[in-house]
Amino acid sequence: MATAFKSADILLPKEGTDMSKWAVIACDQYTSEPEYWEKTAEIVGDAPSTLNLILPEVYLEDEDVDARLEKIHASMKEYQEAGIFTEHKDSMIYMERTDSTGKVRAGLIGKLDLEEYNYQKGSKSQVRATEATVVERIPPRIKVRKGADVELPHIMILIDDDKKTVLEPLGEKKDSLEKAYDFTLMQGGGSVKGYLLGEEDKKAVDDALTALCDLDAFNAKYGLEEENVLLYAMGDGNHSLATAKEFYEQLKAANPDKDLSNHPARYALVEIVNLHSPALEFEAIHRILTDVDADDLVAKMTDALGISKEGEGQKLLMVREGKEEEIVITKPCSKLTVGSLQSFLDSYLKEVGGKIDYIHGSDTLKNLTKQPNSIGFILPDMGKEELFPTVICDGALPRKTFSMGHAEDKRYYIECRKITE
Repeated sequence: MATAFKSADILLPKEGTDMSKWAVIACDQYTSEPEYWEKTAEIVGDAPSTLNLILPEVYLEDEDVDARLEKIHASMKEYQEAGIFTEHKDSMIYMERTDSTGKVRAGLIGKLDLEEYNYQKGSKSQVRATEATVVERIPPRIKVRKGADVELPHIMILIDDDKKTVLEPLGEKKDSLEKAYDFTLMQGGGSVKGYLLGEEDKKAVDDALTALCDLDAFNAKYGLEEENVLLYAMGDGNHSLATAKEFYEQLKAANPDKDLSNHPARYALVEIVNLHSPALEFEAIHRILTDVDADDLVAKMTDALGISKEGEGQKLLMVREGKEEEIVITKPCSKLTVGSLQSFLDSYLKEVGGKIDYIHGSDTLKNLTKQPNSIGFILPDMGKEELFPTVICDGALPRKTFSMGHAEDKRYYIECRKITE
């Protein structure tokens, strides 16, 4: 089986660009904290920056969103015409991210073949979503990609490489590789270094990834007896990859007589990371509901899920007015605590109304629950060793089940790639 991950024509800012202003955090972070993005804009000023090439999701429902999109697409053209980018043909970039805690996470940048990706639950494709994909979230993101000349990834893909055959050998020889960048990330994001791979290194990566998807070895590892090879599991950026896929499918549908097998939109730029990296930790993503009657929600939740203050069951913390208390779900409807909670919240919001947001960090959630008509839930962490077996057997996890690191440790936009012919 051929691997879906390949080298790409990668765009990086030309030498002399202030990279600390160029790189900004993933657009789906700090969605309840517009002040973070206001500070980012203040730091960037008039300097070339990926901030001008993305739409932070905090602004996704603003009235001026169409004007923002026009400005983004214009900035993409402007940066290309002004020679902001240097293109590295047929490249892979080995990168090391030192996060806010000092841990170093290794990753590899390249492109992923969207023909090998299916985000539908139960898919047996080589590339899969790890959680339920909310199709309603895709159309607004299509607007960003449609009319865009370049893409910027905050997509992180996980590989289950317990023998450490893909990334770790690159780390051992990084000093012999050509350095692509080395700088400090803004707003407490740590720092990052990138290295361009040579031809032999790219072949070694391809060989190692191909070995990982050997059917016999895969089935022996997971105790399977069928062809169900999952090589690439979504870590971060699930809806961004789904948007790239949907955009490509729409492009094919609109051009039925055209050969698009080599079209740039067939691929998406991603970072692959080894699930077994010691720097990679899974953290729960918490829930906050606003514009709701908290007493009514608790009463209905108690009835539906058998909420108790003690006993056996699925445990989590409920937060009201900044104060937390442990509760127990005694009538679960999912194997995971997050699944039972999310199932109830979805039905409650559909019936009663209100808003839900997904929060990284318990302290942030506690502060947000101090606003009127709000209630929050702090969920337990999930063991990362559960990821691949669960996705293979059950199809997908409930959406927003886990996060990899704190908000400031999420992927920053650095590399770009052309997606038009």
